[in-house]
Amino acid sequence: MHLSVDSDRCIGSAQCAVTVPSVFEQDEDGLSTVIPGREDGGGEPMVREAVRACPVQAIVLKETEGV
Repeated sequence: MHLSVDSDRCIGSAQCAVTVPSVFEQDEDGLSTVIPGREDGGGEPMVREAVRACPVQAIVLKETEGV
């Protein structure tokens, strides 16, 4: 999987950062970002819940094939 946050859609609700703080954080503008190096979700089981919880669907999750 590959995660990213669409900064044009993000409203800074921080639901993702609350749900999976080891993958998401808020930048200096209060918008959510994926922590560098954690774009693969870091094996966190709650990543899909964070995607679902985003009120504006700003988190983009792309499934990747292979390892």
